[in-house]
Amino acid sequence: MRNCCVLRNEGEILDSSKNVSLRLASDMDDSKELAYADLDWAIGINRASLKIIGLWPDDKLTRRQKFLANLRASIIFVTMFITAVIPGIIALVKVWGDILAMTDNVQISLPFSITVTKFCLLWQRKESLVPIINMVKNDWIKTKTEQERNAMIKQAKVARAIVIFGCVMMVIAVVLLIIFPIFGYSMRYLTNITDGDGSRPFLFQTYYLRDMSDSPYYEIIYVFQAIAILMAAISYTGVDNFLALLVFHICAQLDILRLRMLNLKFKNFSAAIALNIEDHLRLVRSVDVIDNAFNLMLLALLVFFTIIFCVQGFLLVCMLDGNGGDITFVRLCWLVSVTINIFVHMCLYCVVGEILIAKGEGVYYAAYNYAWYLLKPNEARNMLMIMIRSEKPLLITAGGMFPMTLSMFCSLIKTSAGYISVLMANR
Repeated sequence: MRNCCVLRNEGEILDSSKNVSLRLASDMDDSKELAYADLDWAIGINRASLKIIGLWPDDKLTRRQKFLANLRASIIFVTMFITAVIPGIIALVKVWGDILAMTDNVQISLPFSITVTKFCLLWQRKESLVPIINMVKNDWIKTKTEQERNAMIKQAKVARAIVIFGCVMMVIAVVLLIIFPIFGYSMRYLTNITDGDGSRPFLFQTYYLRDMSDSPYYEIIYVFQAIAILMAAISYTGVDNFLALLVFHICAQLDILRLRMLNLKFKNFSAAIALNIEDHLRLVRSVDVIDNAFNLMLLALLVFFTIIFCVQGFLLVCMLDGNGGDITFVRLCWLVSVTINIFVHMCLYCVVGEILIAKGEGVYYAAYNYAWYLLKPNEARNMLMIMIRSEKPLLITAGGMFPMTLSMFCSLIKTSAGYISVLMANR
């Protein structure tokens, strides 16, 4: 009887331990599923848009998938370059001297040119950004405390809101530039130099080596221009949102590091500070990689923004003065939407850079305000390492020369507004 009771007790212990193991395994599976759901929520829209144009960095692709992605990117690049950039430049030469026709040309041909530049630069730097994307994935998938997860979700919400806003602006631009002209509402200033009699204008000002106003050439060019506009909208917005995604993720990790610095315990202090130093160096290297990948693009965007903002401002002033050609409500909406779009995108770069600087300074002040004077000398010396490195600001720059900050954005606005007055004086 005693042996039976012992066996029964042992069986109950084994069953309970098995149930505990099953519950732990179930909890781990649930947390893993939640982590993957958070990852898809944070990067899903941006990943989808860049995959469409073949620019999403991914080292898990097979050789065939890489070939198809590069082929897709090549076709999109050639379509935009041949359909929009070259004919737009030729048309600009043709209308040279007519200030309104030139500004109408520049407001489309220049964004196409800068979009192609951004496309090429990201395509070239795509492989160097693969480790950053893997870091983002690992940070979302790894085991985290609830406080760390909340910090990451807080920053991801901002990045996601920016992505959604960019997509909305992209849809508005596509509808105004492609759909409305089908019903006879053109967004353009028409000229007989590049548009013939104006009865069948294209979506934007271009000049081809032969007359394309006859069928089926007109329909073919119209479709290719529509495709070029759609791909340019996805490329322009997708690249901007991609930078915001990466930088806001770095900001979330800097927030987590700051919280760890504020809650360092004296027990096993050396291991804790070593982990934080390693994590800080990882984030510093990530910012350097992002800056190297995007600094030339940001330099080109500074020049682009200055030119296009003063051109758009000049057109709006001319239209309000009654000297901007045919004034329609739709065309006015188009100019206002484009001005808001480029303004917000340029402001986005500067705000993201400003936030990154602030988050980096947060780590510095967390280390500085720690009670390091209660530590042993060797432990305090280890604390100095992260203090010295975090004293140097984390920056994204334009061409490695101009830090992207709000003060620089204000200087750009001031310069562009000055050029508008110059254009009005030479009208």
